[in-house]
Amino acid sequence: MTLTIRPATPDDVPTILRLVRELAAFERAPDAVEATEATLAEALFGAHPAAEAVLAARDGAPQGFALFFHNFSTWTGRRGLYLEDLYVTPEARGAGVGAALLRHLAGVAIDRGCGRFEWAVLDWNEPARAFYARMGAELMADWRIERVTGDALVRLAEPF
Repeated sequence: MTLTIRPATPDDVPTILRLVRELAAFERAPDAVEATEATLAEALFGAHPAAEAVLAARDGAPQGFALFFHNFSTWTGRRGLYLEDLYVTPEARGAGVGAALLRHLAGVAIDRGCGRFEWAVLDWNEPARAFYARMGAELMADWRIERVTGDALVRLAEPF
C-alpha cells in the first residue's frame, strides 16, 4: 500500500470539497463552508488560478489534501508558500500522510525559490500544534491573524 501525492485535477474538485467539509466539521465550523464545486474549480483551475491543491492517496483512496498559494514577503524580497488547508482523514491519521504532505509542499517551496513556508493553526488543536513542532515549525507567538469579512469588508472599502 503505497502513499502517493499528486497535483489535483479538475476531476478531483468533488473530492476536495468533500474533504474541505470534513475539515470544517473537525474544526467545529461545519456550516462555515461557502465554497461550491463551481467556485472551487474556478479558484483552482480557472483562467487565473488563486490556489493549488495536492491529494494524498493510498491504493487510489484519498486520504488527505493540502491547498496552498503564494504570498510575498517584502522583508525577504521573495514569494512564500502559504498552506491554507491540510487535512488527513481520521482513518489515515498517524500513518504519515500529514508528514508526507508537508514534506511535499516544503519541496515545492524550495523548488520555486520561496523564502518561507507558513500556515495558521487553531490554538485549541494541540495534536496539530505538536505535529507541526515535530516537523520543525516555529510558532509565531507575537503574530495574530486579522480578518475583515461581510459587512465590515464592505464598510472598509467605502471611500472616506
